[in-house]
Amino acid sequence: MASLKEIKNRITSVQSTRKITSAMKMVASSKLHHAQQMIENMLPYEGMLEHILKTFLASDVDAKGSITQARPVKKVAVLAFSSNSSLCGGFNANVLKLMQKTVDGYLESGVEVIVYPIGRKVAEKVQKLGYASAGNFMQLADKPNSIQCAEIGRQLQQDFDKGTIDKVVMIYHHFKSAGSQILQNKTLLPIDIESAMDYDHFRDLKSTIASEEATRYLQEHQKQREYENKQGTKLNDNFIVEPDMQTILTMLVPRYVNLMIYTALLDSNASEHAARMVAMQTATDNADELLRTLNLQYNKSRQQAITSELLDIVGGSVNN
Repeated sequence: MASLKEIKNRITSVQSTRKITSAMKMVASSKLHHAQQMIENMLPYEGMLEHILKTFLASDVDAKGSITQARPVKKVAVLAFSSNSSLCGGFNANVLKLMQKTVDGYLESGVEVIVYPIGRKVAEKVQKLGYASAGNFMQLADKPNSIQCAEIGRQLQQDFDKGTIDKVVMIYHHFKSAGSQILQNKTLLPIDIESAMDYDHFRDLKSTIASEEATRYLQEHQKQREYENKQGTKLNDNFIVEPDMQTILTMLVPRYVNLMIYTALLDSNASEHAARMVAMQTATDNADELLRTLNLQYNKSRQQAITSELLDIVGGSVNN
């Protein structure tokens, strides 16, 4: 059995670690709240732009153009979103595993792949595996920037129009709530109208608590959303288009692509903070449980030492 001094030192060590994990949990909670606000501020623009674009593409088949037409895939661009730092549970590991599986699948099929690594973890993985990289975008993982996302989107659209790239996919976590982040492998280009129609927009952007009540709240709203989808929603709106549909689509499609990249970045950023908050909360709870066990062990050892000393004293008195 460990000595009292060893147990006391371990209690002190666990208490210090608990203070760190508790502080990191509070910092992650604060950052998560800020990330949720950024998503909430972006949603009205995203909703209206997506609604208009889908209405035009669904109503006018001739106006869709090459941006929605699939073609033989010879080269794929993969946008993978991770974090720059660790201590966020399986957040990065899940992204890296799906990215490697996706890229290896394309390479085995003879398709050339170029990776846009957004985040230090995915950049290091790409370098380690020897994949072709499009550059360094680590700063976006900590500080989401719509201008830089637009630059990436513009480059991807130019390569897609020239035929240099035949497909663009994004691998990221879709943020639903503090306790639910869903890993996505989404095709960005060409635009798939049917999958875009089924895109899940529901998010819980108010709560920073990952609990059973929050999960139950999400499940109830998920059922309500599925019921509303079954009822069907009208997509046809009486938009007046000037000068013509093709000109409007030429302007809307680049904005939509840029917005999807920025949305994925915000989702990934919020998911990172949510995963870190949950991981640090779990670590804090484990530290509390370990402290209870150590304190019980310390008290038992101390009581045993006191009892042993009393027996020695009583035994000495009887002998005398």
